[in-house]
Amino acid sequence: MHEMTRQEFPSPFPSPSPSPPPASPLPTRRVGQTALDVSVLGFGAAPLGGIYRSISNAEAEATVATALASGLRYFDVAPFYGLGLAEHRLGSALRERRDECVVSTKVGRLLRPLKAGARHATMYVDPLPFEVAFDYSYDGVMRSIEDSQQRTGFATFDMVFLHDVNRRWLGDDVERRFDEAMNGGYRALDELRRAGQVKAIGVGVNDSEMLVRFARAGRFDGFMLAGRYTLLEQTPLDALFPLCEQEGVSIIAAAPFNSGILATGARAGAKYFYTDAPADIVARTRRIEAVCETHGVPLIAAALQFALRHPVVASVATGFSSPAEVATGAAMMAVAIPPAFWDELKASGLIRSDAPT
Repeated sequence: MHEMTRQEFPSPFPSPSPSPPPASPLPTRRVGQTALDVSVLGFGAAPLGGIYRSISNAEAEATVATALASGLRYFDVAPFYGLGLAEHRLGSALRERRDECVVSTKVGRLLRPLKAGARHATMYVDPLPFEVAFDYSYDGVMRSIEDSQQRTGFATFDMVFLHDVNRRWLGDDVERRFDEAMNGGYRALDELRRAGQVKAIGVGVNDSEMLVRFARAGRFDGFMLAGRYTLLEQTPLDALFPLCEQEGVSIIAAAPFNSGILATGARAGAKYFYTDAPADIVARTRRIEAVCETHGVPLIAAALQFALRHPVVASVATGFSSPAEVATGAAMMAVAIPPAFWDELKASGLIRSDAPT
């Protein structure tokens, strides 16, 4: 994937003058059947790794500081984000307040030094000089966690996800990697959970059907599902969410803006799953915006709060790349949304009638 400039991929957040952030932590919800509670708004650390634009260490630190001041207490990161850069930055910014927060990371990719003369093929701008080697084996997962501990400076993580075991990243190798993950990586995570070294384990993908397979194959506490339970898509209502309710598995609903359009609105260049939004998505978003205008509901507030209306969802996690974005996101969580708004979305066929609102 080619690298994009800030102008080609603008921030999904507008730049209003947000209300002052709350002085106390946001409400929390329990993850599965564990004793782990996460804030209902989670901090996705991918932008700290320079997704689509480079950010400075100072900006990254200020963004995390604003998240803490705004009441966020759940932070998610991964080795893939900036090829280690996001973990370094989150660790530096959060280290003195680590005990106040829940932190998750991901496994399945090991980082190896970039060979001399090689070039990155990544969406990250100015990443660290490493390349990815997929590894979902027992030893690979154990090494990944140790590497992440060193990069962040954290002795432990609260939650660990098997990352991106899906066809988008693995292609025809996905079946072999699924078996590798369940026979190796899952066993490693389960051992760590039994020993009390992690509080919760799960899987993080953007594929609800793959999560159904994992739910049936092992005992997980939470799944991170990116971009699949939003105002624009509710397919997890068919199989995944009922199964999660039955098995006591929580959902972290990541990417609630579908990578942009549900925050920016249907403007020129709006993004949907990191590419230009197709015409049908643009048209659907315009119709949702019209309902928002009728009821005086900001689109961002509706996008952030929608998933949380489902009882299986513990947190909505989105990426933040500036203090202003964090403050706006936190303020939108406090916006009161009238029931009539959700009713009209359902009556217009813009969201499913069986979506809890």
